[in-house]
Amino acid sequence: MKRYAILAVLVLAAVSCGGRHGKQDGDGAAADSLATETAEKPKPKSIAPKTDSLAKVAGRNQLPQEPIFDIVTSMGTIRVKLYKDTPKHRDNFTRLALTHYYDGVLFHRVIDGFMIQGGDPFTRDTTRIQEWGEGGPGYTVDAEIVPEHRHKKGALAAARRSNLANPMKESSGSQFYLVQDSTNCQHLNGEYTVFGETIGGLNVIDRIARVSTDRFDRPLSPVTIRRIEPNTQMNKRALEEELRALEAFDFPDQPESAPATAQEENETVELEVQTQIDSSVLRGRKLKHRESKKSN
Repeated sequence: MKRYAILAVLVLAAVSCGGRHGKQDGDGAAADSLATETAEKPKPKSIAPKTDSLAKVAGRNQLPQEPIFDIVTSMGTIRVKLYKDTPKHRDNFTRLALTHYYDGVLFHRVIDGFMIQGGDPFTRDTTRIQEWGEGGPGYTVDAEIVPEHRHKKGALAAARRSNLANPMKESSGSQFYLVQDSTNCQHLNGEYTVFGETIGGLNVIDRIARVSTDRFDRPLSPVTIRRIEPNTQMNKRALEEELRALEAFDFPDQPESAPATAQEENETVELEVQTQIDSSVLRGRKLKHRESKKSN
């Protein structure tokens, strides 16, 4: 079976980094399903989010180019900012969040010292626990791997299938993960799309990562994403800053005049002298005209 998870073919490297990246069965075999995933199921269709529906839902919320969302969980709130230079992932996450797609799903894969993963709609149903990690909206998102966006602590990235079944590194339509330990995630740089970062609630990521789990890295007590919602106040401030920047771009301040050259200064002096002469001549003529009228 195919499962969306972030370790993919890199699971061997992950396990070798301190032994904290993956759980193991009692016989020592890696329990991560990605190590043995096959290509039996048809590949999900890669599509771009519907921009018309996105514009419709996002327009009501007045979102900036890099919107800020609160991931409200049963263990606290994680505040993230989405990157504008990964627009497909930004818009897809935004549309799913604003249409309440994530309400009630679980963090179904948690590895202390590595990351926490959620976003699978199957996790709302405990009778489908064997399928957790396989769910999504029925499409993938084209990779948007930006070298500058690395797996730092709190990085928000998209889960995906392994390179063997997914050579184009297309992302899951809904599943994402948050980095807890950047040191143990460096081998993921350039392999997965990082489309945002945590700007508040890093301690919540740590708290979730440290919960007790089973041998499949599933929390023994559910960790629920209650909702993902835009942070109205912070998005409003970001919009105002964008507007000010746009106005400054459209109406730049007039540059200061260059210092006058010696020739220009001489011409100015000559003009002032001529003006004074003309004024004196005019006053003299007026005075002469008045005296002439008196004598007559």
